[in-house]
Amino acid sequence: GSQMCSLEGHTKLVSSVSFAPDGKTLASGSYDKTVKLWDAASGAQKSSLEGHTNSVSSVSFAPDGKTLASGSDDRTVKLWDAASGSQMCSLGGHIP
Repeated sequence: GSQMCSLEGHTKLVSSVSFAPDGKTLASGSYDKTVKLWDAASGAQKSSLEGHTNSVSSVSFAPDGKTLASGSDDRTVKLWDAASGSQMCSLGGHIP
């Protein structure tokens, strides 16, 4: 296949990507400590989610696509509202 587009916006390595269940949004997590949401059709950045204090190593949408989880080397999992980009909660206490 051929490349459809290149999504540029992170300032460091991208460590994880996940499509929303409807295929319209793509989430990316990066060593730059951010999660970015992208419009999958146009490649436009929809939002940048900030709150982690270390590299983001994992991103995953809930089955209904309304919530996004991100895991980080800061030992937290954060839950985000996928529509607004607002942080819903931060789950800490993870031991290395």
